[in-house]
Amino acid sequence: MHHDKFGIYLNVKEGKVMRITSPYWIPSGAEWALLTHEVNATLLRIRELAKEKGLVDDPQNVIWGDWSRVPRRD
Repeated sequence: MHHDKFGIYLNVKEGKVMRITSPYWIPSGAEWALLTHEVNATLLRIRELAKEKGLVDDPQNVIWGDWSRVPRRD
């Protein structure tokens, strides 16, 4: 199904990451980057990946996003 899209995504504009394990909402658009398909990656590893991929200057600024802001499906 959508398992190939599950993983940890970084919003490069906000420096926030989201763990996606459901097809309810899959991040899309230029502001979202898939960091890893490993949904249980630690924040430390997520920050390392963001830095390695050149997506952030200071990986310490990467934080977990707020699920209450996930767009509602109509």
